[in-house]
Amino acid sequence: MNRYPVWKYVIILVALVVGGLYALPNFFGESPAVQVSAAKPMVKVDAATLMQVEAALKAANLSPDLVSLDAGSIKVRLANTDAQLKAKDAIQKALVPDASNPGYVVALNLLTRSPAWLTSLKASPMYLGLDLRGGVHFMLQVDMQAALTKRAESLAGDVRTTLREKNIRHSGINRNGQTIEINLRDAATLAAAKNVVLDQFADLQATEAPNGAEFKLTATIKPEAARRIQDQALKQNITTLHNRINELGVAEPVIQQQGLDRIVVQLPGVQDTAKAKDILGRTATLEVRMVDETAEARSAELGTGVVPFGSERYLERNGQPVIVKKQVILTGENLTDAQPGFDSQTQEPTVNLNLDAKGTRIFRDVTRENVGKRMAILLFEKGKGEVVTAPVIRTEIGGGRVQISGRMTTTEANDTSLLLRAGSLAAPMEIIEETTIGPSLGAENIAKGFNSVTWGFAAVALFMCLYYMLFGVFSSIALAFNLLLLVAILSMLQATLTLPGMAAMALVLGMAIDANVLINERIREELRNGASAQAAIHTGYDRAWATIFDSNITTLIAGLALLAFGSGPVRGFAVVHVLGIMTSMFSGVFFSRGVVNFWYGRQNRLKTVSIGTVWRPDGGSALKTE
Repeated sequence: MNRYPVWKYVIILVALVVGGLYALPNFFGESPAVQVSAAKPMVKVDAATLMQVEAALKAANLSPDLVSLDAGSIKVRLANTDAQLKAKDAIQKALVPDASNPGYVVALNLLTRSPAWLTSLKASPMYLGLDLRGGVHFMLQVDMQAALTKRAESLAGDVRTTLREKNIRHSGINRNGQTIEINLRDAATLAAAKNVVLDQFADLQATEAPNGAEFKLTATIKPEAARRIQDQALKQNITTLHNRINELGVAEPVIQQQGLDRIVVQLPGVQDTAKAKDILGRTATLEVRMVDETAEARSAELGTGVVPFGSERYLERNGQPVIVKKQVILTGENLTDAQPGFDSQTQEPTVNLNLDAKGTRIFRDVTRENVGKRMAILLFEKGKGEVVTAPVIRTEIGGGRVQISGRMTTTEANDTSLLLRAGSLAAPMEIIEETTIGPSLGAENIAKGFNSVTWGFAAVALFMCLYYMLFGVFSSIALAFNLLLLVAILSMLQATLTLPGMAAMALVLGMAIDANVLINERIREELRNGASAQAAIHTGYDRAWATIFDSNITTLIAGLALLAFGSGPVRGFAVVHVLGIMTSMFSGVFFSRGVVNFWYGRQNRLKTVSIGTVWRPDGGSALKTE
């Protein structure tokens, strides 16, 4: 009646062994480390690089605990943070002799102390979240209206080019916010222009209206296209942030969308938070425009006139004003690479750009058609534009290689190259929330979370043992097995454990023991009704299962809702909560019954069970005790 077949015990044994193996790495802790990775696609981290690292460490009289080459990066594990900082300086000096053109990224990191045999089994500890490891947290707001305005400006230039190619004459094309206004002289031209706009530009919708003696065609971005543009802008900004953080050499960053227009960036273990804030907070985008060289523009530059319609006023690095046209010829999206360098003639720091095929073609055509005129290269940071350089076009420029110079320092050239190389932002962003958590506070959070889980488990186990006697011991063993399984699954999934996750772990303990309370009370009820001990155990488990299943399913639904719609700390809580419910159903019913069956199942003439005092329904004396 109460005997498990061998295969069920095999399942329990396998779960116990696997759970123990994959939970074990979490108990070894982490050591300070240095990680070396490639800063450029053409640079390889291989055995030769490993020998250079080992030689640099030996020259610095450092004895690392471990030096390994894994997944295209070298990891050096050290005994303490002092050795970590010395090792980073030694490796940096050996691998990056020219700081202005680094081939490798040398970053601080943390590595597990797990033995090699555990690592060979792919057993790794859980990742620790920002609140446990320490680091910096940013919340960035994406300016979606700027993304739409930028797209409208690009479409206005494309419409102008297309109408010229179709020989459709107009009285002027202007952009007003996110709308494009085309002035036309007669109805026939209006109809032709409208057909071209609707046929060639799927993102635009057009309306026509009289404009005095002429006609006006107003084109706006369709709502569905606007949503797509905003979504693409957010995704491009996330990709750009990934690239920038890779340039910084941050290990295990968290970059994710939150809501419709916000991005969360978490950099665990970052020590140079000022540099991280500077790189992430800067929103550099590159634009190439023609300089307005009309008489009105010259007067505006001298401060004796107003800026002509269709042009804008920007300053060069030396404060000299330049009037440039609003039409954007090229943007940072057409860049494939950006590297700092020096001008061969003046030896001034420069930024050397490589353009893609589309950018190369446009740049060649524009320079061919505007020989003798000035072209301005603008860099926009945090919504503020600056003319980096505005040279005169001497000849047609092909080949897709462009050099930017303009009284920059070496540091400015390096930073500008990094920002442009990492990718352009589709829309400006602003840091609206910043939180810094020190390593000491993270260690304190770990200690508090560990203590809460430990003391919570001890209190629950003590109560169960006192109230349910031997069955309470069985329940406590099942609870410990549940905790082991939960930690093992989180480690196997490489989930990130946060402080709310540890709170969920403590809560799961209380919820998991509820199943055993229901089972034990069912068994007591059967004993009160006069059932034999073996029959009471069998019936108690069978009848309690339906109630346990229903209660866990309803709680699981709530957890899945938190997982689907929550974000940040709420999501971290929900992950542990959902996994804990599933492991508790396995341990509370399947595992605990296996332990009870192993202990009592072979006793055919079982008369009493150790389940505490079984009281009469009327509160009278005990019926059975042991």
